[in-house]
Amino acid sequence: MSAILEAAAGVFGLVIGSFIGVVVDRLPRQESIVSPPSHCVACSAPVRAYDNIPVVSYVVLRGRCRACGARIPPRDALLELGIGILFVLLAWRLTSAWALPAYCVLAAAVVGISAIDVEHMRIPSTLVYSTAVLGAPLLVLASAGTHRWSALLGALIGGAVAFAAFFTLFFAVPKGIGFGDVRLAGLCGGFLGWMGYREVIVGFLISFIVAGVPAAVLLAMHKVNRRTQIPFGPFLAAGTVITVLFGAPVIHAWASL
Repeated sequence: MSAILEAAAGVFGLVIGSFIGVVVDRLPRQESIVSPPSHCVACSAPVRAYDNIPVVSYVVLRGRCRACGARIPPRDALLELGIGILFVLLAWRLTSAWALPAYCVLAAAVVGISAIDVEHMRIPSTLVYSTAVLGAPLLVLASAGTHRWSALLGALIGGAVAFAAFFTLFFAVPKGIGFGDVRLAGLCGGFLGWMGYREVIVGFLISFIVAGVPAAVLLAMHKVNRRTQIPFGPFLAAGTVITVLFGAPVIHAWASL
C-alpha cells in the first residue's frame, strides 16, 4: 500500500506541477490562471492534450512548441518534476496519510512561491492566502483522522509566533526582508506548528542557515555586497520542506545531546 500511495502521489504531483507552472507564469502578470487554456506564448497556438503530459511532452518535443518551434522554458518541466518528487517524498516520510493532502498543498505552493520570488523578487499575497484557505481545512481533516486536535492549536500558535517574529524583523531591519516574507513565514509556521513547536524552531533555523551559507560565500567571492537584495522566500520554503521531510531525526539528535 505504501508503494501504491507513493506512486499515486508522484503522478498527482506531476499534474499539480503543471498547474503550478501556469500559476508561476501568469500570476505575476495578473492574468487568469484558468482562461485561456494552455497555449504557446510565442504563437498563441493551443497546447493539445497529447502535448500537455507533464515532463514527457517536454522531452518528446525537445523543449519546443510543436506549432512554431519556439523554445519552451525548462522551468515548466523542472517545476513538474520537482513537485512530483516532493509528493513522493512526502508520501514516504509522513507518518500518517491523513496529513499528506495538507502538506502536498504546502509543498506545491512554496515551490511556486519560490519560483516567482526568484524571478520577480516578490511573493504574491493571493498565493499565500489561497494556500492558507485551502490548507486550513486539510489540517483539520488531518487532526480528525489522527485524533490530534491539539495540533490545530499548535498550528495557530506556530503561525502567529512566526508572523510576529518576521513582522518585528521587517521593521527592525529596513529593506532586509519584504512583507511577503512575513506572510510566508506565518504560513510556514502554521504548517510546522501542526507538527510541533520544535519543528517550528528547526524549520526557521534551517531557513536562516540555508540562506546564510551561500550569502557568506558570495560575499567572500565579491559576487554580491551587503546592499544586494536576495529573495528570502526560497530559503523559507527550503527550511520548511526539509523540516517536514527530515525534521524528526534532526530533532531526535538535538534532544539526545
